Amino acid sequence: MELRTGEKQLYQGRPSWKALMSFYVGGLIVAALVLVVLGLLADSWPLAVVVAAIIVGLTLIVGYLRRVSTKYLITTQRLRISRGVVRRAVQETRLDRVQNVNYQQSLLDRVFGVGTVDFDTAGTDDSEFRFEWVDGPEKVVRAVDEAIHGAGAARSSTPGSPPPAEPQTPPSA
Repeated sequence: MELRTGEKQLYQGRPSWKALMSFYVGGLIVAALVLVVLGLLADSWPLAVVVAAIIVGLTLIVGYLRRVSTKYLITTQRLRISRGVVRRAVQETRLDRVQNVNYQQSLLDRVFGVGTVDFDTAGTDDSEFRFEWVDGPEKVVRAVDEAIHGAGAARSSTPGSPPPAEPQTPPSA
């Protein structure tokens, strides 16, 4: 992605491999269950091993593709989420439209230092604008805060813009 004139990159990231651990563990548990069920109940250990190996392989491939096909970007002017390997889906919003930035962490997320950052934007009902499974969600929130405050300071110091209003003091009696 090309940056616009005067635009600077503040954060770039992907879903953290640490956050995908729960996905990988879930896939391994399913593979183990299939191994036991097919091996004991169907009494077909070779088939059970093959099916379990396929489940483990698919889990690893899907997790890897999910990680490498998602990119998050924060610049001094916008937020951007890019997803996909073959088919590309891009979400983008201007920083001046961001109203709230929140992050969530489950207990396991806190242990791994990962989380999901949600962005509420003005004039949209886009509840899916979020950076999922990012490493250090606090630094993402700080980068957005820094960008928003930097953009506000730049607008107020732009030549030709009206100076900030000074507080009025009542006349003394």
